[in-house]
Amino acid sequence: MSAAIIIYREYAAAFREWGVILSDTEIIDLIKNQPVKGRRALFDQFCDYVYVIAAGKIKSCGSREDIEECVSDIFADVYKYVDSKEVEGSLKALVSTIAKRRSIDFFRRLSGGFGKTVSIESDEMYDIPSNENISESAENKERNRIILNKIKELGEPDSTIIIQQYFYNRTAREIADSVSLTASNVQRRSSRARDKLRKLLIEAGITY
Repeated sequence: MSAAIIIYREYAAAFREWGVILSDTEIIDLIKNQPVKGRRALFDQFCDYVYVIAAGKIKSCGSREDIEECVSDIFADVYKYVDSKEVEGSLKALVSTIAKRRSIDFFRRLSGGFGKTVSIESDEMYDIPSNENISESAENKERNRIILNKIKELGEPDSTIIIQQYFYNRTAREIADSVSLTASNVQRRSSRARDKLRKLLIEAGITY
């Protein structure tokens, strides 16, 4: 079993608690004074965010294992940066920049493409494409926030099951290990949770 998969199974357990959100200063202080706890806090806070970035870039040419490996590489880069340099600006901006850069490199390696590696300091990573509808982007972010909140309302273990199934594309058997259920129980709970979530989203004005 790869280290990346072990990390994600540990994260799934932590996700059940919907941990406390720490400030950037608190995370950086933890990393400096208690490196293991600090890195874990940083990972817990940004894992799903980083996974979405990596998956969005390389899912067309890579496997789930490739995405997980990319995520592990991203966090290794983040830890190295935080250990050696002062963080200017928000941690999220730093994590986003490193995640996009590493994901681009990974995509090029998997697809056989060549080109420059984008630097962490490059403004290119922060540019918004000129054809992006900013208003639509803001609406999508608000919709995603509502969806996540409604998933949390499902309670455990249903929220973890839905997150793992639809955000991380995990099978019922894989999810079963992280929530201490059988695969068949995961499937049944997933079906009921989807029905409940659909009703919650309709009540919130979100339909598909």
